[in-house]
Amino acid sequence: MALEEPTVGAADDGGRSTGATLIGYLRRIVYLLASLVALSLLLVGTVAVIAEVKGTWHWAIHLESTISYMGLFVYYLLAALVPLTGLLFVGQWWHDG
Repeated sequence: MALEEPTVGAADDGGRSTGATLIGYLRRIVYLLASLVALSLLLVGTVAVIAEVKGTWHWAIHLESTISYMGLFVYYLLAALVPLTGLLFVGQWWHDG
């Protein structure tokens, strides 16, 4: 078995360039944040259904507080998700172009 000589300019990470690796990490972060937004909307919907079925003031208070906290949570998620998604699109265009 002959040992292969390393080529000049070869990446040390299995052939992927640094740009592709960064875009991969950025894509995972964007997917994670988008999943958290979807899960928080699912949580609010679940509490809303329970509050509607129960019909008591106790569950109405739970619904109001859940909407308040999830609204703030989604606000901060979107504050990070929107620029990161734009950066992902531009980075993908720049890397592929």
